Amino acid sequence: MLRDSVRGFLEQHWPATHAVARSADSAAVAEIWRKLVAQGLASLGTNPSEGGVREIAVVMEELGRAACPAPVLGAALANLAGCPHDESARIAFSFGAFDHDQDAGSLQLADAKANGRLRFVEGAASATHMFVAVDDPTGIAVVEAAAPGVSSSGTRTLGAEGDLYDVRISQAPATFMELPPSRIDELKLVVQLLLTARAHGAARRAFEMAVEYAKERRQFGRPIGSFQAIQHKLANCLISLEGVRLTLDHAASNHDRGTRDWRYFASSAIAFASGALRQVSIETHHAFGAIGYAEEHEAPRHFRRVHIDTLAQGSGRAARREIAAYLLDGETTSLPRYDLGATGNVFRDEVRAWLDQHWSGERKAAFDRKTYHDREYDPSFAKDLGKTGWIGIAWPKAHGGQERTPLEQIAFIEEMERADAPRAGAAIQASALMLFGSAEQQAEYLPEILRGEAIHGMGYSEPDAGSDLAAMRTSATRDGDEWVINGQKIWTTTWWGKYMFLGARTDPKAKPNHAGISTFIVPMDTPGISVKQSTTMYDGSFANIFYDNVRLPADALVGEVNGGWKVLTSALATERGLIGGGIVLKVARMFELLCHHMRQIQFGGKPLAEDPLARERIATLAAEIEVGRQLMMHCAELAADGITPPEYGAISKVFSGELMERFGEAALEILGRRATLSQEAADNLANGKFEQGLRHSLMWVISIGTNEIQRSLIAQRALGLPR
Repeated sequence: MLRDSVRGFLEQHWPATHAVARSADSAAVAEIWRKLVAQGLASLGTNPSEGGVREIAVVMEELGRAACPAPVLGAALANLAGCPHDESARIAFSFGAFDHDQDAGSLQLADAKANGRLRFVEGAASATHMFVAVDDPTGIAVVEAAAPGVSSSGTRTLGAEGDLYDVRISQAPATFMELPPSRIDELKLVVQLLLTARAHGAARRAFEMAVEYAKERRQFGRPIGSFQAIQHKLANCLISLEGVRLTLDHAASNHDRGTRDWRYFASSAIAFASGALRQVSIETHHAFGAIGYAEEHEAPRHFRRVHIDTLAQGSGRAARREIAAYLLDGETTSLPRYDLGATGNVFRDEVRAWLDQHWSGERKAAFDRKTYHDREYDPSFAKDLGKTGWIGIAWPKAHGGQERTPLEQIAFIEEMERADAPRAGAAIQASALMLFGSAEQQAEYLPEILRGEAIHGMGYSEPDAGSDLAAMRTSATRDGDEWVINGQKIWTTTWWGKYMFLGARTDPKAKPNHAGISTFIVPMDTPGISVKQSTTMYDGSFANIFYDNVRLPADALVGEVNGGWKVLTSALATERGLIGGGIVLKVARMFELLCHHMRQIQFGGKPLAEDPLARERIATLAAEIEVGRQLMMHCAELAADGITPPEYGAISKVFSGELMERFGEAALEILGRRATLSQEAADNLANGKFEQGLRHSLMWVISIGTNEIQRSLIAQRALGLPR
């Protein structure tokens, strides 16, 4: 409601067509501020129950979107600091000597007089007051902008004037409010978070304009938004913007709730956004082409705002330093645990306790000594897990499930990854059976999945039908009371499962092609099935499976004849809503292991954890993991209200899969050649997990729909770009 209200207000009182000219007009800035004060926005930050950092961030995003320089941030900072002031005051602020940028200048106080020079001060020309952090004594100095000895001059910044000012103060009267250095440090981080929010608003506005332009601008007889290069470019931008949006909101919410780890979440949001928003800004201009760098266009103003705001207060460097200190210098190398709600938190502890009892000691050690191929599945563990009912954690109670919330599902996946527990169950197939299976099929197949007694594979891909599943040729022909299957499936990973969920063509003449596909459950011991196994690059396995006159009973059909496309895609869409979360939790587990080893390994006579370049990489990865975790949480929120939209599951899957690749590369670079030693090699590191994880990461950007296909889905479904 606040966002809609502020956006509507600014559209009326600060129209985009006049925003640039009015920003340089002190009287216009004063007028819009008077109107915003009348709307109650000057009090944000005074009383957290009426509007904290989360609400201030919303307003800052809208100001960025509208290119409006109203001094909301100065008022909010004064409110948060507890500095008394008139609501109508237009406050410019500087952190002076506390600024991460050494060129920001400083202010000195003596005998109630202020002296100094401050650079990069926003809004000084229209300000009525200056609030400046000083360090001797420590606190906030307040100087009237019109006082004798105060002068300001505009600085041309990124090719334009009116954003930042150089302020000189000589023997100006000043009042002082004492604040401890720790409180000033907290306010700096809050301000950086709010500047990031404003940059996000500017970047989002320019991006939305570029998307609309891509729908209208025609080249080569087609809208440019129909070209895959443009679609994928804009899909990447949307992924980044969603990552920024979610991590910003999460950090602000944690600040307002006073959680212990709010600084970590804020630093992660800032560290990611610092580079991501500038890249989005660049890509937006690429999509616009030449029109985007005409000054009369709206895009240049947003380009400047994004860069000015994300480079303030030390840019992402200061945030990355704080992240690295948290992970490598503190008492723990663990990532902060998320609050999953009362039931989610209790369930997480319950699962952890069960795993500590049932998947630890010699049982786990013996399993870890096996090759990766043999660690894909453990029948005895699956049956033990089946006794808990957790294989059906998300299933409806009508099918014997526990019908737990998405947050409880995340708790379960998180603890399974933490314990390096093997997989169990058949999530995709169970979902398909519950959606499309007959009562008889549900009664036969679901209980044994739930008990951990059966696992299913997926027979989808073929030599000429990978991403294009509608091109599959494996045939299913009706012969009396049976179906006869002939064809070949490739890259089938769970070829060793008890059953195969098989897609086959039942109408070769159907148009469009996907209209003639049906889905079957095939017991893998059925005569006529032959398997040619292959070892994968990541030490797992898949197989080419040949079906030669394989006869199935009529009731092997799942759903309707020629209705298999809906069965296949619905089940895959359900899985994609969770797959990104599963991937990022794998990365999080390995990341914590990496931080642990960095404390143990020496580099140049010092712990590797002290190496500046390694710390920089760790902080960057940590910030990206927070994006992945927030995308996971958002998918869970959407699932709680129904089904995660396919395009949002795709965003989570694309980001997390490619994060796994980046993590794998970074881990080897940080740890060195010893980390390349595989499990069987002497003196390997962490049972060879780091190098095997890199090899395995390649699968995740291909499996369950390649990331390229997912980007096209995002562009067309989330952005509405033409095919």
